[in-house]
Amino acid sequence: MLTAKENFMRLMRCETPEYIPEFSLMWGTFFRPSCYTATRNPDNTGKDYFGVEWVTEGSAIQGALPKPGDFILDDIRKWRDVIKVPDFSTIDWEAMAKKDKENRDPSMPFGGGTAPGGQGLFQALMSFMGFVEGLAACHDEPEEVKALLAYLTDWACENAKRFIYYYKPDFGSYPDDIAYESRPFVSVEMFRDIFAPYWKQYIDVFLEAGIPVEHHDCGFCEPLLDEFVTLGITAWDPVQVSNDAAAIKKKYGNKLALCRPLSAPAAWVDTAPSEDFVRAYVKETLDQLAPGGGLAVFMPPPPAPDADTPATPMAQYNAWVRDEFDKLKFSYYK
Repeated sequence: MLTAKENFMRLMRCETPEYIPEFSLMWGTFFRPSCYTATRNPDNTGKDYFGVEWVTEGSAIQGALPKPGDFILDDIRKWRDVIKVPDFSTIDWEAMAKKDKENRDPSMPFGGGTAPGGQGLFQALMSFMGFVEGLAACHDEPEEVKALLAYLTDWACENAKRFIYYYKPDFGSYPDDIAYESRPFVSVEMFRDIFAPYWKQYIDVFLEAGIPVEHHDCGFCEPLLDEFVTLGITAWDPVQVSNDAAAIKKKYGNKLALCRPLSAPAAWVDTAPSEDFVRAYVKETLDQLAPGGGLAVFMPPPPAPDADTPATPMAQYNAWVRDEFDKLKFSYYK
């Protein structure tokens, strides 16, 4: 049987896997060399190397965000005076890579990248300016935005070459949340004009080294998927429920692998489904999306072995999900 890494990498190469792969963000969707986070706190708060301060807002978000109302760039025309990339060329990349990978399981996939700030170009621009000013700059001063993105991309690509050489990733990852729940933040035309050329420049560094690339975007990406495929992206995570996964699968087959959550939906807390319903949900989802390849699933973690703590309803639902998935995952491919 193929290892988890071998099986997942078939998916990344647009091949049919031996069994339905699981997918984990911990494999490298957000991994970046430790020099990228050296100025931040363990919870990712604090100022990054551009001077953007990142904060958490309690339970409202899952992670750190740029401090609201405290942006470092208020006029895109002045970006050259404000945005300075750090010089990572003098770092001992070989020693850093050895330390960063020392606890990695070699049987599991390893990926990551060196996108500016750890996120992609769209998010970097918004972290500098905020959404109102950042999107206005794309509309009013597109050439200045392009000049900034070119500057950031040249730097990210030089770091990507070092990352590939010293870290030897199985796949590259380019995270950039350029869409939200119901639509992209920019039109397809604006994406093609302003962002796609620089995404391509960065992604090509990996593709030219023979390394496939996956893209992270939490939003409704359907209008942009043709662009993603054209750029050479072969997997996308996470395919949120606002996207029509069945229609996407029908259109792209295994040319664009869908990394889709399969854990219990939050609504089940209120609807209290039966075990039969939960298992049928898993089978229906896999029957719809697994044939031919092109599917990996986020799975809920196994419950902690604690006999003294009764399982919550969600933990029970997720246990049924995992058990049914484990029974079915070998059923779809020869």
